[in-house]
Amino acid sequence: MNINHKSDLKLSKTEKKFLRKQSKARHVLLKHEGIEAVSYVTQSLVVANGGLGNGVSRKQLLLALEECGSVEALLMPPNKPYAFVRYGTIEESRKAYAALNGKEIADDAGQKIVLYLNFVEKAQWENVGLQALPPGVMIVEDIISSEDEKMLLESINWTEDTDSQNFQKSLKHRRVKHFGYEFHYESNNVDKEKPLPGGLPDFCNSILEKWLKAGYIQHKPDQLTVNQYEPGHGIPAHIDTHSAFEDEIVSLSLGSEIVMDFKHPEGITVQIMLPRRSLLVMTGESRYLWTHGITPRKFDTVQASERHRSGIITSDIGDLTLSKRGVRTSFTFRKVRRTPCNCSYPLVCDSQRKATPPSFPFPESDKEASQLEREHVHQVYEEIAGHFSSTRHSPWPHIVDFLKALPSGSIVADVGCGNGKYLGINKELYMIGCDRSRNLVDICRERQFQAFVCDALAVPVRSESCDACISIAVIHHFATAERRVAALRELARLLRPGGKALIYVWAMEQEYRNQKSKYLRGNRRSEGNKEETSSETSTSMQGLLVNEESVGCSKDPALSVPVINDITEGGCKSRKVTNSGLPIHTNRTSFHSQDVLVPWHLKGNPGIDKTVEPFGPVGSPNPSPVFHRFYHVFCGGELETACQALGDVSILKSYYDQGNWCVILQKV
Repeated sequence: MNINHKSDLKLSKTEKKFLRKQSKARHVLLKHEGIEAVSYVTQSLVVANGGLGNGVSRKQLLLALEECGSVEALLMPPNKPYAFVRYGTIEESRKAYAALNGKEIADDAGQKIVLYLNFVEKAQWENVGLQALPPGVMIVEDIISSEDEKMLLESINWTEDTDSQNFQKSLKHRRVKHFGYEFHYESNNVDKEKPLPGGLPDFCNSILEKWLKAGYIQHKPDQLTVNQYEPGHGIPAHIDTHSAFEDEIVSLSLGSEIVMDFKHPEGITVQIMLPRRSLLVMTGESRYLWTHGITPRKFDTVQASERHRSGIITSDIGDLTLSKRGVRTSFTFRKVRRTPCNCSYPLVCDSQRKATPPSFPFPESDKEASQLEREHVHQVYEEIAGHFSSTRHSPWPHIVDFLKALPSGSIVADVGCGNGKYLGINKELYMIGCDRSRNLVDICRERQFQAFVCDALAVPVRSESCDACISIAVIHHFATAERRVAALRELARLLRPGGKALIYVWAMEQEYRNQKSKYLRGNRRSEGNKEETSSETSTSMQGLLVNEESVGCSKDPALSVPVINDITEGGCKSRKVTNSGLPIHTNRTSFHSQDVLVPWHLKGNPGIDKTVEPFGPVGSPNPSPVFHRFYHVFCGGELETACQALGDVSILKSYYDQGNWCVILQKV
């Protein structure tokens, strides 16, 4: 008898509802996780709704499962809303299927959830290899006694006058105090000319002296920030500004343990458990190159056994559970730097980079930002659509991999589809495209793709109707941080729970890993007796403009890698753009400002409006129009921080790809 259907035709409404939900759970697991249920009894079952990803701890689930027999293995993949269980015998497995299907249990937050079980041949999951601590990270457990912890916590008076020099109440999700110097979160820096009165509290001196004597720290700090975190709150990924502080960043965790995320620019993420009363010391590469942050959530995935009290959270899915966060107070000590930083990471060091050009007028309101985008994004792409499309034909491998990995039948939105380059990659998907440029959407329609005109801030698609979204080289065209987050929030709105989005934005650090030759060199090709540089780089349109992956899209046959394809060698000799104080980027050079105008040299478009002024290269016999598109190029960690501001997504992966910062996020 098929175990998923009852022979009795007189099923109650409750039983019919249960069977529908069980069938749906089986379908969802197959479609989105590749987990195939079988219609016969086996020793192994998959438990839908019973996973770490939806708040069920190992202890809670095991209590329910062991009522039906001897559990040989319980495998709980991190961040997944399901688990696998293997019983000692088929009879025990059959009993669990009958007894636990539709059973309510409470998650760690006390909410009731219903389990749905199906038989499987074997457990299936992606195993991530064990990683090492980031170079320069040291964790010292039990660095202070419980008595000292109590003394430190009681020494911070959070109820005193909020006008106190050491108190700041402006942070949305936590209380904070500063000693020695005020730490400015908007710049991860201090004003060295404005020390706070009193220096560090007296009660810190004896503790710091012990750490110095033991060799845990090399310099006595002169700046302290105390943060109090409520459960569910975190801190965005960041790097403390190089020129602000000496090498050591030291953080003492009190009151509760926490998992901190460390991320390398290449996308490697390491989750590290910081136990209560432990000391975290960051020096060298971990301090200067890796971002560190705390993901906002109420439960952390941790090792179930005691063999890993601190350090990396491993990928052993047979030893993972949930830990409920408590109120955590961190004491972060730093020593203010008095000389320029001379670290070994000059490409990401503010002391060693070239000076940023003088400041320029920037939008002070949403209306001004919208006007800037209209003039330097929307109108430009309408003018260059044909030429732009002719340079956009080579799909990028990582984006292709993302689309081809989606289950057959998935509904996917390409927000900022441009000429539709990615709409036909996977014929098994139902893909729709949208773009702010009517002319680019017309090109999509000519190619028989489903596309429509809209703005990225208001996509006319029902909420939670998409299995996946892609946003390729779009978000960087928004002129303010608030509008960039709003565009990300719109992507998240389209996703169903569990749905994924892939996002690409231009990176400021495009010389990273000494790949300057790949990104800062033109793609020269022969046309008759003339050698020219084909028009430039990736772009897209403001409200979901054009889909391009980075600074570069065509491929140089000699290099077999994407390159930046900008106008004339050495940049465009164009005049100052009317009514704009924005710096104009010199193509094929490093970025020295995050907010820039990037030139596009229009070529071979007989339909161009002849009234456009031709600011072509000086001396050109047939000058061509040059258009300037607005870009906000992202620094490392900035895209992840913007995504974390959404609150209802988790970042599955972040990485650097050919001049872009990239994120894969999932709606929770």
